[in-house]
Amino acid sequence: METRTTYKPSLKSVEQAASRLEGIASVTPLINNMQHSKKYECNIMFKREDLQEVRSYKIRGAYNKIASLTDTEIENGIVCASAGNHAQGVALSCKILKIKGTIFMPSPTPNQKIEQVKMFGEEYIDVILVGDSFDDAYHAAMMQCEELKKAFIHPFNDKKVIEGQATVGLEIIDQTKTHPIHYVFVPIGGGGLSAGLSSVFKELSPQTKIIGVEPKGAPSMSTSIKNNRNTELNHIENFVDGAAVKRVGDLTFEICKETLHDVITVDEGKICQTILELYNKEAIVAEPAGALSIAALDLYEDEIKGKNVVCIISGSNNDITRTAEIKERALLYSNLKHYFIVKFPQRAGALKEFVVEILGPNDDIAHFEYTKKSNRDTGSAVVGIELKSPKDLEPLITKMKLHKFYGDYLNNKPDLFQFLI
Repeated sequence: METRTTYKPSLKSVEQAASRLEGIASVTPLINNMQHSKKYECNIMFKREDLQEVRSYKIRGAYNKIASLTDTEIENGIVCASAGNHAQGVALSCKILKIKGTIFMPSPTPNQKIEQVKMFGEEYIDVILVGDSFDDAYHAAMMQCEELKKAFIHPFNDKKVIEGQATVGLEIIDQTKTHPIHYVFVPIGGGGLSAGLSSVFKELSPQTKIIGVEPKGAPSMSTSIKNNRNTELNHIENFVDGAAVKRVGDLTFEICKETLHDVITVDEGKICQTILELYNKEAIVAEPAGALSIAALDLYEDEIKGKNVVCIISGSNNDITRTAEIKERALLYSNLKHYFIVKFPQRAGALKEFVVEILGPNDDIAHFEYTKKSNRDTGSAVVGIELKSPKDLEPLITKMKLHKFYGDYLNNKPDLFQFLI
């Protein structure tokens, strides 16, 4: 009878990865955060992987994998598929190691990310835009691998990639020799970072509880652990692009189901709130996946009181063009922005009446779409209103109904609402 052995990164292999990464990946700071420590009545530390040269931890796994290839494996060059951080890690690794690489990216990838990849890789990489999604880019990359016998650099389901990401765990333990770490919150996408880091802690600090954090719209690891098998999701929300995968790695799943204390999900709106707070209060620019670990603290508020807690800020590759959407999602999550269909009587002064009689002193119209129709008694407008407090919503609706302006409430109608945000 065949005995199945499950891969787990050895401490020796992770230490070898750390040696390989010396001078390539930064030993990122572990910084005490006064604001969050006070809020949660504990000692919160941020592991600042957003300060890597490529602005994410992905350089660790990418470089460790590519530097481990044999001459035969790299003879025809390497290939990867990525819409962001992994592509940048691979590009910089190719330039450092002087290895030719081809990076497949989905066609809708923002130009800023494409230019970053080209900047890091220079003449050593070619970028090919293909398809509408990561899956399209992945399939195109695999086809080239098969046709031209190139080495594929997987973003997470690879032993050397996992061992490279695991060096984050080694650093944290080295940086906290004087006091125990009770909790580590780590973002999960495909699971490379969480699998590597949790394996190191299992070996060197088994009392530490590793909490994996996923976006609510892409709970692939938590679903798989619940089902006790690696499960592909039919549909995911792509907003947290650095942590939105339909299926985690087979290797990472087998590790995480044994080493993680818990896997929790955080609403995308809460993540957006956290991004804005980090920027406004800490001057930290975090991408959505980078803010996951901090956004999760509310869910563990009681357990972490009085404890030493580490949050991994995994990356800062945030496109500035997304700021409006981030703010919108944060306001909606906070119950501070609401969309209505408002019925305006077809007479002069109706809008003035709405502003004076209906809106509260702190309410603000943030969206307004209206077309006057001469053959109707009332004309409908889509109106978005920002409130100062969630408790202002009910009085607003009551006054709209009393004065016969109320048409419909759109926030809880996803089929209509998707056109507004």
